[in-house]
Amino acid sequence: MPTQISTMQAVVQHRLGGSEVLAVETVPRPVPLPTEVLVRVHAAGVNPVDWKTREGHGMAGVLGEPPFVIGWDVAGVVEEVGFGVTTLAVGDRVYGMPWFPRAAGAYAEYVTAPARQFALAPTSLSHTQAAAVPLAALTAWQVLVDTLHVQPGQRVLITAGAGGVGHFAVQFARHLGAHVVATASESNHEWLRALGAHEVVDYHDAGYETRIKDLDAIVELVGGSESPRLVSALRPGGTIAAVPGGVSEELAAAVADADGHAAAFLVEPDAAALARIAELIDSGEVRVEVARTFPLEEAGRAHDLGETNRTRGKIVLTLDA
Repeated sequence: MPTQISTMQAVVQHRLGGSEVLAVETVPRPVPLPTEVLVRVHAAGVNPVDWKTREGHGMAGVLGEPPFVIGWDVAGVVEEVGFGVTTLAVGDRVYGMPWFPRAAGAYAEYVTAPARQFALAPTSLSHTQAAAVPLAALTAWQVLVDTLHVQPGQRVLITAGAGGVGHFAVQFARHLGAHVVATASESNHEWLRALGAHEVVDYHDAGYETRIKDLDAIVELVGGSESPRLVSALRPGGTIAAVPGGVSEELAAAVADADGHAAAFLVEPDAAALARIAELIDSGEVRVEVARTFPLEEAGRAHDLGETNRTRGKIVLTLDA
């Protein structure tokens, strides 16, 4: 039966700014429309786009003026289904990245979204672990499979390999049969090799990019001046996918000079890919790394930690079940 609860707790911000603008408030609980499901959120992943949006960058232009509830990664249980839903049922454990780049309001006790933007969560994962997957894993999967079309035997570089997107990209690239090169601080080298990286390079080493050669593809997850520096490592005809910030004029000029290509990228909801990713996780081929968890009311602290760019894997907000 549909729940009779009419309100819920959510992290709301009324202005753009630092982590101090995030506060838990009582807000109306959403009601699923036809073809939508109401999901009781047990955990919500924290991503760089969250704090960028909080500050007025990221997807702030899509969400419009505050107040709004940020967050897109959801793991939880279907509590109610709207008319016409055929893929999910009440009680299903699900995960997803609904509505992106529009507001999903994942930092909340409940979320409504089209049923086909969720997939059954990996059975081997807790809600907390499942919430660490959708946005980061879909980014890695869609870049490698749909944008770069990675093939067996190709040489692929993953920058920021120990991060949320990076640690999935390393594993997916290895699954696709690529020779995987990753950048990370030295403390993460052994861990990334265990995940499947064939080579790991310390990005702190000056001129490290000059020691990487003959790449077919680059998944560039740092942004800024990093992307143009790496173009010299591409083979003629190779492609660099610039995930944060897109293709700058400097990057476009660099790839043109190097007879390469540059691709901008933005992740999309993708239940079919999430189902495939769940299979890889449940088979043991892909591991999920959760760096730290925080309760919902400490979302600001979670952002502060994420903004240090020193975490391995993902940060997750947990909610009382």
